[in-house]
Amino acid sequence: MWFWLSLVAILFWSGSDLFSKMGSKPDDRYSHWKMVIAVGFVMGIHAFIELGQGASFGITDIFIYLPVSFLYIFAMILGYVGLRYVVLSESTPICNSSGAVAALLCFFFLRQTMSKLQLTAVALISVGIFTLSVLEKKQADTERLQAGIVPDKKYTSSFIALAFPIFYCLIDGLGTFGDAMVLDKYIKEESANIAYELTFLFMACAALFYLVVIKKQKLTFSKEKPKLVAGIFETAGQFAYIHALSANAVVAAPLISSYCVFSVLWARLFLKEKLTPQQYAAIFAAVVGIVILGAGGA
Repeated sequence: MWFWLSLVAILFWSGSDLFSKMGSKPDDRYSHWKMVIAVGFVMGIHAFIELGQGASFGITDIFIYLPVSFLYIFAMILGYVGLRYVVLSESTPICNSSGAVAALLCFFFLRQTMSKLQLTAVALISVGIFTLSVLEKKQADTERLQAGIVPDKKYTSSFIALAFPIFYCLIDGLGTFGDAMVLDKYIKEESANIAYELTFLFMACAALFYLVVIKKQKLTFSKEKPKLVAGIFETAGQFAYIHALSANAVVAAPLISSYCVFSVLWARLFLKEKLTPQQYAAIFAAVVGIVILGAGGA
């Protein structure tokens, strides 16, 4: 069952990436906070629906899960900021190497095991993601030069250019590792998901207060539709993810992290970017890893 839940998470989270990028405008300095508002309120609605259906939850669960919630939300805010400056097909492969980071942490510190076949699959996914990120950066630089575009060095040549996806990767990987530590031992996945969604709702309320009251910004629903769709996809993906991780964290984490491969495909289809043969090869390697994990553990 964990394999199919992982595939659902891949589908929705890759869609969330696409709509998040569509809703992140370089000239909107507050777009990341607007994303937090959209995602947080959608998650909050889902949390209250779950509670209305009798889901197991106590107020203390919010505090038990708070460190993990903080890591995930902080990573996502960094990711939303980065989307203002970096194209989706460059940023998402780097960001989502966090699954491999989490798998290694689970392997070394929690003593969770992987078969040789599963280890090979994780390696294929990791190599595919890393190769894709390198090829995307090289291609983007070439295209900018050919078009005569001189980008702001602050976001392409300095450490800041890589800071957003790199820190997202590390922090999100720590969050996934935290999930593997606390799920089932200290909190059930259903309660953890509700705690995360309510924490995100609190962040959304804080962001709304900051934008409307302090910064005097006007929010227009018609302009924020991509963000709302991203919020719906993010919430659906999170629901599937946390159940898959609880069932098989060491394998599900790198598998779900491969959703960035599909994010690149959606970016090519809907944002009209092209794939090179080398990029297809990198995607193929990651897909082979997915198939191996599914056949070996589903």
